[in-house]
Amino acid sequence: MSTPLSRRTLLRGGLGVAAAGLALPAATGTDAWAAPPTDGEIYGAPTANPLVWQRADPFVTPRTRGQYYFTASVPEYDRLIVRAAPTIEGLGDAAEAVVWRRPAGGRMGGHIWAPELHRIDGRWYLYFAAGDADDVFRIRMYVMASTAADPRDVSGWAAPRQIITPWDSFSLDATTFEHRGERYLVWAQSEPEISSNSNLYIARMTSPFTITGNPARIATPTKSWEVQGFRVNEGAAVIKRNGRVFVTFSASATDARYCMGLLTADARADLLDPATWSKNPDPVLTTDEQTGQYGPGHNSFTVAEDGETDVLVYHARDYRDIVGDPLYDPNRHARAQRLYWHPDGTPLFGVPVGRGGPIVRLSPADAPSTFVRHHTYALRVDPRVRELADSQFRFVPGFAGEGTVSLQSVNFPDRYWRVDGTSLRIEPVQEGDGFVAQASFRRVPGLANSNAVSLELSDRRGSYVNHDRGALTVGRASRAKSTFWLS
Repeated sequence: MSTPLSRRTLLRGGLGVAAAGLALPAATGTDAWAAPPTDGEIYGAPTANPLVWQRADPFVTPRTRGQYYFTASVPEYDRLIVRAAPTIEGLGDAAEAVVWRRPAGGRMGGHIWAPELHRIDGRWYLYFAAGDADDVFRIRMYVMASTAADPRDVSGWAAPRQIITPWDSFSLDATTFEHRGERYLVWAQSEPEISSNSNLYIARMTSPFTITGNPARIATPTKSWEVQGFRVNEGAAVIKRNGRVFVTFSASATDARYCMGLLTADARADLLDPATWSKNPDPVLTTDEQTGQYGPGHNSFTVAEDGETDVLVYHARDYRDIVGDPLYDPNRHARAQRLYWHPDGTPLFGVPVGRGGPIVRLSPADAPSTFVRHHTYALRVDPRVRELADSQFRFVPGFAGEGTVSLQSVNFPDRYWRVDGTSLRIEPVQEGDGFVAQASFRRVPGLANSNAVSLELSDRRGSYVNHDRGALTVGRASRAKSTFWLS
């Protein structure tokens, strides 16, 4: 049985099977389509896009007492919210508690932005930025503490206190972290006599409410991708790995030009010395026309349910064109995807992925340190993947119907694996039964290891996708060459 191609043509333009509204094959019988393992089953990290609708500047805590906690900016900019769920993906459907609302007038009666929830010495702290009722853009940083075990408990929160910095100026996006026995605050601020909207600063803290000493300016927007619309470095997030301290940040206006940059410091160095920090020359996450994700930024990091896998949480829009001020467009949605790492220990972000199910990378069992990737649309196996997204794919219900799967490219979601003679390519949907058969496979337990997968051609029993010295070919089954690990 095959899905009518007239319906499959809806896939063009980057839509996945589910997004196109296609009916999925019924899962009946022993030959029915078998869903691949979820991201959580493979490596504990979800791909949730969107994770939470209309929530910008998302922050997800590490799992604490069996729960992940989520907070973010709401489109009305009038309140602070907290969600909780035992899984990251579960945050999307979780109930939302309003733990604080801005007053009707006076201080903190304006825009309420970018909350972050931190557990410090057994107590919850909620950092956020707020404007005043008579000047919504007179933004300053605040923090409030809770005596409750659950941050959703409204009764536990004390009144907010302002974080004082050396300058009484536009300041926002406070984040805090501990390093080598010291607690630090990183934030964005407009420093007088510097011609930028906001720079990034770091200072030691004497308490969760107070910084001490002279702050160090560690980033100023100077590069072309940091000054589009506004000269902005903001929204810092900290992750410590591999002997280094990494700080991501967001730059430029909050439309499709919004993007993420990266600062790096040696973990043994003095973090208050600006010379310690180096800035990547290029952004690490940007708008991607192919995946339909615009203005990715203001991220946070968490760790997946396996306790090991790093997860990137950020917001982006599903469209480029915005009517009016992008700050008041409500459709910045929170999203989550796995954070990878280069062999040299630096983070590997890839692209903001589009909507769809779990994302996998495939490694041949006879060359497990390599990955299947596409280059100029040809599929091959390579130990050096220059672009992460070239090696990322999704299993989707097969074009040939029941009992088959198709493999969709993540960064070219209008293209699918297709057998081309004895090799494979990624190609867009085409009319005709030939494409249906050539772009469909039977996914079976790995011939060399049942925890891996093997891919049998849908129209040729006994013929499999094989690895052969860096090439992907089709032919008779070979236990090691026909088996692929998913990661």
